[in-house]
Amino acid sequence: MNDGRSPAIRVTLMPKDTNVHGTIFGGVLLSYIDLAAAVAARAHCDHMVTVKMTEVVFHEPVFVGDLVSFYCTVTRIGRTSVTIKVTVEAQRARNPGAAVKVTEAEVVYVNVDEERRPTPITRREIAGP
Repeated sequence: MNDGRSPAIRVTLMPKDTNVHGTIFGGVLLSYIDLAAAVAARAHCDHMVTVKMTEVVFHEPVFVGDLVSFYCTVTRIGRTSVTIKVTVEAQRARNPGAAVKVTEAEVVYVNVDEERRPTPITRREIAGP
Protein backbone atom coordinates (compact mmCIF):
# COMPACT_ATOMS: atom_id res chain seq x y z
CA MET A 1 0.00 0.00 0.00
CA ASN A 2 2.82 2.48 0.74
CA ASP A 3 4.83 3.95 -2.12
CA GLY A 4 8.21 2.53 -1.13
CA ARG A 5 8.88 5.08 1.61
CA SER A 6 10.20 4.04 4.99
CA PRO A 7 7.93 4.47 7.98
CA ALA A 8 8.81 7.07 10.61
CA ILE A 9 8.15 4.34 13.20
CA ARG A 10 6.93 0.75 13.20
CA VAL A 11 5.47 -1.13 16.19
CA THR A 12 3.80 -4.42 17.05
CA LEU A 13 0.85 -3.81 19.34
CA MET A 14 0.33 -5.95 22.40
CA PRO A 15 -2.56 -7.15 24.62
CA LYS A 16 -1.99 -4.29 27.09
CA ASP A 17 -3.05 -1.88 24.30
CA THR A 18 -6.55 -3.34 23.83
CA ASN A 19 -9.91 -1.83 24.66
CA VAL A 20 -12.99 -3.70 25.93
CA HIS A 21 -13.82 -4.81 22.37
CA GLY A 22 -10.50 -6.63 21.97
CA THR A 23 -9.06 -4.19 19.44
CA ILE A 24 -6.30 -1.64 19.94
CA PHE A 25 -7.46 1.41 21.87
CA GLY A 26 -7.67 4.55 19.68
CA GLY A 27 -5.70 6.57 22.23
CA VAL A 28 -2.74 4.22 21.83
CA LEU A 29 -2.76 4.88 18.08
CA LEU A 30 -3.02 8.64 18.70
CA SER A 31 0.06 8.50 20.91
CA TYR A 32 2.05 6.71 18.21
CA ILE A 33 0.76 9.12 15.55
CA ASP A 34 2.07 12.04 17.64
CA LEU A 35 5.43 10.30 18.07
CA ALA A 36 5.78 9.46 14.36
CA ALA A 37 4.84 12.98 13.27
CA ALA A 38 7.36 14.41 15.74
CA VAL A 39 10.08 12.32 14.07
CA ALA A 40 9.16 13.91 10.73
CA ALA A 41 8.85 17.43 12.16
CA ARG A 42 12.24 17.20 13.83
CA ALA A 43 13.90 17.74 10.45
CA HIS A 44 12.41 21.26 10.47
CA CYS A 45 12.08 22.25 14.15
CA ASP A 46 14.69 22.46 16.87
CA HIS A 47 12.23 22.39 19.78
CA MET A 48 8.58 21.74 19.13
CA VAL A 49 5.27 21.22 20.82
CA THR A 50 2.15 19.55 19.48
CA VAL A 51 -0.60 22.14 19.08
CA LYS A 52 -3.24 20.34 17.06
CA MET A 53 -4.25 16.93 15.80
CA THR A 54 -7.02 17.05 13.22
CA GLU A 55 -8.71 14.94 10.62
CA VAL A 56 -8.17 11.75 12.60
CA VAL A 57 -10.01 8.95 10.84
CA PHE A 58 -10.06 5.34 12.03
CA HIS A 59 -10.74 3.31 8.88
CA GLU A 60 -10.18 -0.24 10.19
CA PRO A 61 -9.49 -1.82 13.59
CA VAL A 62 -5.99 -2.77 14.69
CA PHE A 63 -5.53 -6.13 16.39
CA VAL A 64 -3.03 -7.54 18.88
CA GLY A 65 0.08 -8.67 17.05
CA ASP A 66 -0.43 -6.47 13.98
CA LEU A 67 2.75 -4.83 12.67
CA VAL A 68 1.75 -1.17 12.44
CA SER A 69 3.69 1.33 10.30
CA PHE A 70 3.34 5.10 10.54
CA TYR A 71 4.17 6.97 7.31
CA CYS A 72 4.64 10.74 7.43
CA THR A 73 4.53 13.50 4.86
CA VAL A 74 5.25 17.16 5.56
CA THR A 75 2.31 19.01 4.00
CA ARG A 76 3.04 22.56 5.13
CA ILE A 77 5.86 24.56 6.67
CA GLY A 78 4.74 27.91 8.01
CA ARG A 79 6.65 30.67 9.76
CA THR A 80 6.58 28.92 13.15
CA SER A 81 4.67 25.70 12.46
CA VAL A 82 4.94 22.48 10.50
CA THR A 83 2.02 20.24 9.47
CA ILE A 84 2.49 16.50 9.07
CA LYS A 85 0.09 14.02 7.43
CA VAL A 86 0.34 10.57 9.03
CA THR A 87 -0.95 7.45 7.32
CA VAL A 88 -1.10 4.32 9.46
CA GLU A 89 -1.00 0.86 7.92
CA ALA A 90 -1.26 -2.56 9.56
CA GLN A 91 0.10 -5.89 8.41
CA ARG A 92 -2.20 -8.41 10.01
CA ALA A 93 -0.57 -10.97 12.29
CA ARG A 94 -3.30 -13.52 11.55
CA ASN A 95 -3.25 -13.01 7.79
CA PRO A 96 0.13 -11.61 6.66
CA GLY A 97 0.24 -10.01 3.27
CA ALA A 98 -0.78 -6.65 1.96
CA ALA A 99 -0.96 -3.78 4.38
CA VAL A 100 -4.33 -2.28 5.31
CA LYS A 101 -4.76 1.47 5.83
CA VAL A 102 -6.19 1.68 9.35
CA THR A 103 -5.88 5.31 10.41
CA GLU A 104 -4.83 8.71 9.13
CA ALA A 105 -4.38 12.07 10.80
CA GLU A 106 -2.88 15.52 10.45
CA VAL A 107 -0.64 16.88 13.23
CA VAL A 108 0.59 20.46 13.67
CA TYR A 109 3.69 21.36 15.68
CA VAL A 110 4.97 24.79 16.64
CA ASN A 111 8.68 25.52 16.87
CA VAL A 112 9.39 27.07 20.29
CA ASP A 113 12.30 28.69 22.09
CA GLU A 114 13.61 27.90 25.58
CA GLU A 115 10.71 29.85 27.13
CA ARG A 116 8.26 27.83 25.01
CA ARG A 117 7.29 30.85 22.89
CA PRO A 118 6.73 30.36 19.14
CA THR A 119 9.89 31.04 17.17
CA PRO A 120 10.49 31.10 13.41
CA ILE A 121 11.52 27.89 11.70
CA THR A 122 14.98 28.08 10.21
CA ARG A 123 14.89 26.49 6.77
CA ARG A 124 17.45 23.70 6.49
CA GLU A 125 18.88 21.89 3.54
CA ILE A 126 18.10 18.21 3.89
CA ALA A 127 20.75 15.93 2.43
CA GLY A 128 19.47 13.42 -0.08
CA PRO A 129 20.51 9.80 -0.53
